[in-house]
Amino acid sequence: MGATADVDPRAFRQALGQFATGVAVITAEAADGQAIGLTMSSFNSVSVDPPLILFSIDRKAFSLKAMTEAKGYAVNILGRDQEHLSNKFARALGDKWAAVEHTLGHEAAPLIAGALAHFECAPYAQYDGGDHVIFVGRVVKFSAYPANEPLVFFRRAYRSLASTERSPEWPLPMHY
Repeated sequence: MGATADVDPRAFRQALGQFATGVAVITAEAADGQAIGLTMSSFNSVSVDPPLILFSIDRKAFSLKAMTEAKGYAVNILGRDQEHLSNKFARALGDKWAAVEHTLGHEAAPLIAGALAHFECAPYAQYDGGDHVIFVGRVVKFSAYPANEPLVFFRRAYRSLASTERSPEWPLPMHY
């Protein structure tokens, strides 16, 4: 394959946009006790045994240092009705937590009310991911409330699913 210089970054991002993803807000408590949160679609499962997930954060992100030092963090999977939260946590700085209902989870990581799922994690590993840092978390607790439609991002816009049918064997709600 060619060198990185051979890849047009704009065309590459456009091609990546062909992959529909869910939207999550990653949260943690910073060393100074402040709550931090970032919107992202770079979340996925890694392993069931042990239970591991991963997400990545841009090296230019204002809260990257706080996230690398966090004792724990939470992945909040957003529902379709939480688009406003996705937009709020996508912005750098500002008072992201104003009027955001939440409770505290593992190591005081905020759990956003109304999320479809929460994954409370202990840091497991961090890896170089080019212009991002890849975080792998060991899930210590999770809960799921799959009654609502997920917030989906596709081709640089929020989308709705054509069908919201769910498997009848999926129990509501789940806490582990």
